[in-house]
Amino acid sequence: MRGTDRPGVRAWISATTLGDLLDQRAERHPEDEAVVFDGDRATFGDLGTRAQRLARGLAGLGVSAGDRVGLLVPASVDLMALMFAVAKIGATAVPINARFKQVELAGIVTHSGMRVLVAAAESEALIRAVAPDRASAPELEHVVLLGTGPHSGTPAVDGPRWIGLAELADAEVSDEQVWTAQASVRVRDTAMLVYTSGTTSAPKGAMLSHEALTRLAAGIGERLRLTSEDRVWTAIPLFHGGGITFALSSLTARATFVHPGLFSPTTALEILAGERVTVALAAFETIWMPVLDRPDFGEFDLSRIRAVMAVGVPERLRDMASRLPKAAHVSCVAMTESSAFLTLGELDDPVETFATTGGLPMPGMLCRVVDPETGADQPPGTPGELLFRGPNTFDGYFRDPEATAAAFDDGGWFHTGDLVVADERGRLTFRSRLKDMLKVGGENVAAAEVEGYLLGHPDVDLVAVVAAPDAYYVQVPAAFVQLRPGAEVGEQELIDFCLGRIATYRVPRYVRFLTSEQWPMSGTKIKKVVLREWIERELAQRGITEAPRLSPRSNEPRTS
Repeated sequence: MRGTDRPGVRAWISATTLGDLLDQRAERHPEDEAVVFDGDRATFGDLGTRAQRLARGLAGLGVSAGDRVGLLVPASVDLMALMFAVAKIGATAVPINARFKQVELAGIVTHSGMRVLVAAAESEALIRAVAPDRASAPELEHVVLLGTGPHSGTPAVDGPRWIGLAELADAEVSDEQVWTAQASVRVRDTAMLVYTSGTTSAPKGAMLSHEALTRLAAGIGERLRLTSEDRVWTAIPLFHGGGITFALSSLTARATFVHPGLFSPTTALEILAGERVTVALAAFETIWMPVLDRPDFGEFDLSRIRAVMAVGVPERLRDMASRLPKAAHVSCVAMTESSAFLTLGELDDPVETFATTGGLPMPGMLCRVVDPETGADQPPGTPGELLFRGPNTFDGYFRDPEATAAAFDDGGWFHTGDLVVADERGRLTFRSRLKDMLKVGGENVAAAEVEGYLLGHPDVDLVAVVAAPDAYYVQVPAAFVQLRPGAEVGEQELIDFCLGRIATYRVPRYVRFLTSEQWPMSGTKIKKVVLREWIERELAQRGITEAPRLSPRSNEPRTS
């Protein structure tokens, strides 16, 4: 048994497979609206029918238990149906970042060893460049293009076979054959292979089981008190763990899942109001703030929104909460390795708790905060590395036993590499990545703390702080900044904004300005590894080895 968020109420563990989860909803509530994608709607019955037809087609290609099926498909009813179709026959879905180009896609295709790649028709040229022959993608046997009829122009015999969706649908496989395969799927089998964001290193494929995904989905429903009356909106892509689990949470609770397909702040308010959304899982400030900042925000009726989930620095979260004061606001700590949410706030939490903590661990999940050097458990209020284990934990990195062994200790605890602090109740607050800690002349500097301070400048809209190499201090902070529309602020002004207000060793020595299109992104996250490479390369090209000294000097760090 596990506890719920309401005292006196107990919920039984109810792990299942993704295929059975959908089929139960389709059989018992076929006419209920399940999903809305940019106006394209499907009931649970429709979604179940589509998934079953696609499962027959995949089985007809020879896909079976354990095979990987890549999904390079825009957020849509088709993508949802494909995810369930793959799961039904015991195969593993590999959602692919729609922003990937040739090098990135080639890496995923090869590393995952996918047998089939299903893609939108507009991706054909990209895929042909990635997998022109068997040598380029030795395990890829079939490419299925959506939106096409029988496919012509099949490559040479030593490459993958190309087919259209119509051919996939014509497979001579019976429903009974699919159900037989579905009945043999275990709850701890890998349902999805989700590649981590790669903000600090190359992406790794996290193996997420049916049990991890369905139990997290149920836990999110408990924490947010989702019911069949709810309409849940998010713009998180469905190649992202968060988008996937938000969709599954809605399905589990019989709520309607509303997704824009391709997110744009210029249409988000229209969707939120027009679709009568009750729960907004905004998550990232890069998604939510442009919506809240629209000049016509007050003209839309958002009174039905009862709950909002978002993450960010405290100052920004307080601002978010003030825009929809009648809604409950919750934050979280999340990562791919915990199937998305590891912690989530409670709906009854006050705004200050929302702004300053990531909430309590999800049902069944155990968390520890330890000294990263000694491994000793830290008392409440003391920062340390976050460790966790429990049913929502991933089962390792695909085809990477060394990384898996390095991440788990003998007790089964996953070492996240995240620096967090826990309060007396066990609520966690993310501070920084351990690798995102700078060592400036012997002093520890958390990039997130510098970012939080810079966001207090009225003209700063987005900021990312990384380490720049320095001959004197070893490392110094470098800030990449996106200004608010129409703002004109220079490098020295932002440095002066910090001087005398935060310790000098935390003050950025370099400030570089980016537009919204220039950020190196991995899904919804900024790829700091690329920013570090940018500033390191720039300094090397300019022959700069030591940052300018700052005044006042009383707070200068000691040398290492």
